[in-house]
Amino acid sequence: MVLSKVTYTAWQNRISRAFDRLMKNRTWVVLVILALGIRWAAFYPLWVEHNYSTRFFPLFAHWQRILLGWIPFSVGDLFYGALALLIIFKTASLIRDLYRRKVNRAYIVAGAQQAIFFFLFVYVFFNLLWGLNYSRAGIGYQLQIRPDSATVEEVDRLAVALLAKASDNRLQLPQQDKWGRLKKRSLFTQSMLVYRTPGHPYSFSPHAISSVKPSLYSYLGNYLGFQGYYNPFSGEAQVNTTIPPMLQPFVTLHELAHQAGYAKESEANFVGYLAGKDHPDPLFRYSVYLELFRYAQSELFRLDSVRALAVYKTIPPSIKADLQIIRNFYRAYQTPLERIIMKGYDYFLQANDQPQGTRSYNQVVGWVIALTRKQGMKAL
Repeated sequence: MVLSKVTYTAWQNRISRAFDRLMKNRTWVVLVILALGIRWAAFYPLWVEHNYSTRFFPLFAHWQRILLGWIPFSVGDLFYGALALLIIFKTASLIRDLYRRKVNRAYIVAGAQQAIFFFLFVYVFFNLLWGLNYSRAGIGYQLQIRPDSATVEEVDRLAVALLAKASDNRLQLPQQDKWGRLKKRSLFTQSMLVYRTPGHPYSFSPHAISSVKPSLYSYLGNYLGFQGYYNPFSGEAQVNTTIPPMLQPFVTLHELAHQAGYAKESEANFVGYLAGKDHPDPLFRYSVYLELFRYAQSELFRLDSVRALAVYKTIPPSIKADLQIIRNFYRAYQTPLERIIMKGYDYFLQANDQPQGTRSYNQVVGWVIALTRKQGMKAL
């Protein structure tokens, strides 16, 4: 077929315009390709484990900590604050334009494009910087254990053993000013100690450089229900340092586990436990065993409330007093907003390969029982 000169020129112009549109939208193309690649990789945990979680991620996270770890405040929190202000500004602008009747079809289409681009951008970079760790083979693959369903007897035995460990370490704490020495700097330095120790018996990634900081939104976090969080965009681990002091060491170890690349909450709990149970400071060991006992006791109550009540009656008065401090603290900050936030967080966890949502934290009990099945009770 022979094209006339006019027809050829028209096709040439059409191809040129299409190419120009493609070049203008090349960011969209790249983001879509990356998003599809991320979804593909999520189906192959061993590929993620060997190529992302133990190769790319540790290298990139190391440079994040070099760049921002030395700054005494959380840069990531400033980013979150700026993002919140931007969302408020955009919402106010939308309300204003609705009132002024400036909203038409073109306005809606442009706004939808901006929203889709924003969420696509966040999704891609969240996963590239850290989120793909949700799809790794994880600590179970590294230690060759599986958190299968536990029997009532196993949970009961674990709860009793953890309570005994917590009691032993509670007795080693100074009677006077036992929590006064838990300063922020000491908390973070001592938490980093176990992640820096060479030759640790368990296979989680070491941290050569610290980047754990107090949250700028700690008091707000009390009303929203968070104890700590990891910011994948800055590589910083944030800890709510206003929560009861007996919780702070374990929360810090948990967030450092996230920083080491263990994204799932049950695995971060388990890695925090493994890192802290042999800590040289009894304050840290007590925090670890107390928190694990709380999880085990909760699971035991779910399976056998009568037996759980019997275990509760054996708790020493000093530990009962600490548990009462924790309960009183969270009761003081309960709000309807917290329930809404936690419901949204529940959906977030389910969307990231944790079908039990916020109950995923309790699965640490299954991990510890799996370890005792392999190594015996001496593993505690």
